[in-house]
Amino acid sequence: LPSEIVVLCRGVIGTLTILLVLFIQKKSFHPDTIRANLPILLLSGACLGLNWVFLFAAYRVTTVAVASLCNYMAPIIVIALSPLVFKERLTKKKLCCILTAFIGIILVSGVFQNGSGDLDLGGVGLGLTAALCFVGIVLCNKKSAGIDPLEKTAIQLAASAAVVLPYVLYNQWGDTLSVDTRSVLLILVLGFVHTGFAYILYFGSMAKIPVQSVAILGYLEPVVSVLTSALILQEPITAGGILGAVLILGAAVYSEIDH
Repeated sequence: LPSEIVVLCRGVIGTLTILLVLFIQKKSFHPDTIRANLPILLLSGACLGLNWVFLFAAYRVTTVAVASLCNYMAPIIVIALSPLVFKERLTKKKLCCILTAFIGIILVSGVFQNGSGDLDLGGVGLGLTAALCFVGIVLCNKKSAGIDPLEKTAIQLAASAAVVLPYVLYNQWGDTLSVDTRSVLLILVLGFVHTGFAYILYFGSMAKIPVQSVAILGYLEPVVSVLTSALILQEPITAGGILGAVLILGAAVYSEIDH
């Protein structure tokens, strides 16, 4: 399936997952808190959808390594802005941890081993724009207050799907999609488990920990990707990838240890 179709399905199925959880828990929406936070929730959902759109657009014109590397500039931008936006003190420890994690990201991405190919400045720009959109997600989530994590995530995922829909219609208009049973099952797993359930945990945690911690822990995602691709897909893992994973894990753990 085209990447933008996968992204749209993530938003739609993820939203339905959260609505199902709310139904099972017999929870109702709280209109007052939703109304109070609605502008920032819609903005964060739009940022989420645009992050997906720009990242997949970057994949089309440059290498996956370069696009991913640009996208993972987001945590560094978040930490740089946190003293100004949230009045969180930027300690030397946090700064060292984020720089160590970013070095790990460079190693994990394999951009040096695989080469950057024809470095397309447009692709770099799209990747950095995706990073800025991700920064918007984190900042908006920290600004929203007093709203249930499930309600928050449902609105954000629905907004992301609404933002992605015009992009899908533009790219796929007139095209015929060929979908097999395996693809449908994988899309359902991706939507229910890896979007709905995962985003409940992710967005719910943002209100409870400092934004700098959110940024650093976010670097665990590529480590998990590298390890699972090696274990499940039998993709090769390089010495640089292993070293990068160790640096990221070490930085994430050390940054959260109180002294």
